[in-house]
Amino acid sequence: MRGNERNSATASPDVPAQELLGRGAVLAMMSDLLTSQGGGALVLGGEPGIGKTSLLMAADHMASESGYRVLAVSGSETSVDTPFHGLQQLLSEALDAVDALPSAQSRALLTALGLRKDVAPQPFLVALAVLNLLAERAAEQPLLICIDDLQWVDQASAEALAFVARRLGHDPIVLLATSRTHSGERPVPAGLPRVDLTALKQEDATALLHKLRGDLPTAVKNTILQLAQGNPLALVEVGSAWTGSGSQQQSKRSDLDDGIPLTSRLERAFFGRLRDLPGLAQDLVLIAAVNSGDQLAEILAGATTLSRQSVTADDLQPAVTAGLVQLDNFRVRFRHPLVRSGILQAVGRERLFAAHRALAQLLETDTMRATWHEALALDTPDEDVAARLEANHLQAIQRGSSLTAIQMLRRAAELSPESADAGRRLLLAAEQGFGLGRADLVRRLLDAAAREDLRQLQRARMRWLEEIFEDGVPGDPIPVFELCALAERSAEAGEFSLALNLLQGAALRCWWAYTGEEARERVVSVTRSLRDSAKDPRYVAAIAVASPVREGATVREIVLEALQDVELNVDADGLLLLGQAAHAVGEQAFAAEFLDRAETRLRSQGRLGLLPHVLGMQVQVRLDLGDWRMAAQAAAEGHRLALDTGQPIWSVGTLVGDAKVAVFQGDTAEALRLADEVEAQVGPKGMNDLLACAELVRGIALLLNDRAEESYDVLQSLFDKDSPFWDDRESYGAIGFLADAAVRSGRIDEARPLLRSIQQRYEDSQAALLRINQEYAEAVLADDACAEELYQRALRRDLARWPWPRARLELAYGSWLRRRRRGTEWRAPLRAAAASFEAIGAVPWLQIAREELRAAGERMSTNTQQRITAVELTDQEMQIARLAAEGLSNRQIGELLYLSPRTVGSHLYRLFPKLGVTARSQLAEMLKQL
Repeated sequence: MRGNERNSATASPDVPAQELLGRGAVLAMMSDLLTSQGGGALVLGGEPGIGKTSLLMAADHMASESGYRVLAVSGSETSVDTPFHGLQQLLSEALDAVDALPSAQSRALLTALGLRKDVAPQPFLVALAVLNLLAERAAEQPLLICIDDLQWVDQASAEALAFVARRLGHDPIVLLATSRTHSGERPVPAGLPRVDLTALKQEDATALLHKLRGDLPTAVKNTILQLAQGNPLALVEVGSAWTGSGSQQQSKRSDLDDGIPLTSRLERAFFGRLRDLPGLAQDLVLIAAVNSGDQLAEILAGATTLSRQSVTADDLQPAVTAGLVQLDNFRVRFRHPLVRSGILQAVGRERLFAAHRALAQLLETDTMRATWHEALALDTPDEDVAARLEANHLQAIQRGSSLTAIQMLRRAAELSPESADAGRRLLLAAEQGFGLGRADLVRRLLDAAAREDLRQLQRARMRWLEEIFEDGVPGDPIPVFELCALAERSAEAGEFSLALNLLQGAALRCWWAYTGEEARERVVSVTRSLRDSAKDPRYVAAIAVASPVREGATVREIVLEALQDVELNVDADGLLLLGQAAHAVGEQAFAAEFLDRAETRLRSQGRLGLLPHVLGMQVQVRLDLGDWRMAAQAAAEGHRLALDTGQPIWSVGTLVGDAKVAVFQGDTAEALRLADEVEAQVGPKGMNDLLACAELVRGIALLLNDRAEESYDVLQSLFDKDSPFWDDRESYGAIGFLADAAVRSGRIDEARPLLRSIQQRYEDSQAALLRINQEYAEAVLADDACAEELYQRALRRDLARWPWPRARLELAYGSWLRRRRRGTEWRAPLRAAAASFEAIGAVPWLQIAREELRAAGERMSTNTQQRITAVELTDQEMQIARLAAEGLSNRQIGELLYLSPRTVGSHLYRLFPKLGVTARSQLAEMLKQL
């Protein structure tokens, strides 16, 4: 297939139409993609030789017939993994449209491709730039993006292209890729639609062989069919290898004997052709196999260096004639990836090393690639090369590819003569993996580092990285004390940043699982000893997460001071930590301020790796405050971005957020299912925090299902220290629902002393979430003599940022007034509650409020309710509508949500009729009513 131009498949003998036998359904699927008005993506998986490349070429031909422009790239197992090398090849003829991109995106893309020097770009800002660049091109002419052997495209390019693929559908861009399914090879990025091809059926394989070698006797054809096992490439190659006549026909390659794995058999068959070529042609093919690029000039120069004599394009012709390579538009392509892998596996080690050395010498001005080839030409330690690889990893980061930096550091560690240097380099790689949120990669790197000779502080750093992805063991304070001791030693050595990181790890153990008060106090005391670091957000986060109840007042004072600093000079990471601290102690309004600022900065910087963490916390905070639609949007976008960033989508924390969204929206069946799933996953681990969250969801769901007795028993367990569901901080949100369950089940006398014990336990805490829930419960459980005063006291609290708790108070107070026949006093609180519930989307509570109003004789207007019910926007559509209502253009919305402007426009086109509006100017008013 041609590199960057449309290719006529019918003109190429290497795309035999008969190889597509039995692939009708896949061809139809690809045809549908190419003839649709929008776009889409499809990955063809399967074993080598199964016909994936032929299908890709067939798609190329179909695209030609449909007026598509084709951009193509092939992955190579010998790729240097230069950051975004694949994108460089793919976009070489599309970059003239880069000036049409927003400046931040164009700078990021050009820096990633090595075409300008700038600050290190965020990978997902690069990916957004690629999406919009392709969208600009597709506006002129539909695009087909062909990626052969996606598993060998450099990881940075593969992730960017996967990001693009997941956002296709509204632009006329079709992305088709092939990928092997061999174990040990790099997996295809998650979330892409995939079809795995299997072997041809017997009748299709027989028909193909008959078309290829109808002259062979039946017995020979049966032997070939048995050897090929339905693999189209094997049928072609094994059939063509058969020579002779009559009963003497036989394979000219002993490599085709039975007993050899099919892939190896094919690789040896291709290598056999290489041995028959003239020496210079062999040198050219070897250099092409070793080189990650495909430019003819570079391959000729490399072969000249290797052979020490002048080499021209004519010397490549025997390899073209033998069907090993294709020469097209000054690019050298292997006929099939197995040709390359067969050469690399069969050529002698010294010869392979010589080819790498030749390329290193040729590329001496490109230090990154040259050093990499030097590294691949070694099988013994070499500190000089290892040191240069380590230095080059900074260039990779500067280009925006931490994955490439990790690869370089791992190879540097392999070449390190000293164990201490190897360990240090592996830890550097692990820190890059941590920045990507890749727990699996970090653990592999740490396992390797643990086998090296590490210094004390290096082992402390390793322990911190290990802790980041651990959850703790309930009742086991020993790891917490160990981390605190390491933090103290790190601080004594002047490593205050490492000390704070270790304390964060210790604090998280105290948060996820109860490790005892002594362990909590130890984290707090060691953190407070770092007085010079008191302004670091990690300081307050460690204190808040370790001991959210006892230290609530201290944390509240710190975060309030930070909020009042109009010149808050904190980066997005710090804002997230301040939000985490505020959320931990129950100051949700403060948490929302910090998290919203963190979200804005992360979006503008293209830092999607951290954004799912912010969105996940926003779900919890927004639900407590009453911004439920935004909570649902945060949950949905968090799922999408977790997929983009390679972080687990169905983590338990995400399940908890989904369960809470479901129960508050009234989907009790789904909420109970998710709560059960959370308990199944973390129950054996005894993670009190998440178990408490699941039990809270279960209690609310039972209450909404009119099972108040069961609800009370479930919610009561959150306040029992001997219960596996007890967690002092997570019980804050259960206090009000416990009171509701007590009233509905007639267990008020039982609930009152429990509430008093809760108040005594938390008497020193001033956390807003706790106090609001306590005041609600006091009023709901009070006798008539003092209830009204308690309701009014609770309503006098500043609840401007807490519409959900306020609406619940108004509902309870209005109901209390109505039941006592207090004239028309009940109308104002019940009407206010109904309006708030409608705005929030609290359907179950809205129904209760309406029932109360109807019971009092109030006639309800149904117009608003009918309109709300009729509007069924997806979370993403609602998000886009809100941003458009704020006056943002399609391009600006796309930059924030990582969508192409055309995709944003398509969403707006669909949601306008749903909302009953015809212009953007009408959106703001309409959304106020939703």
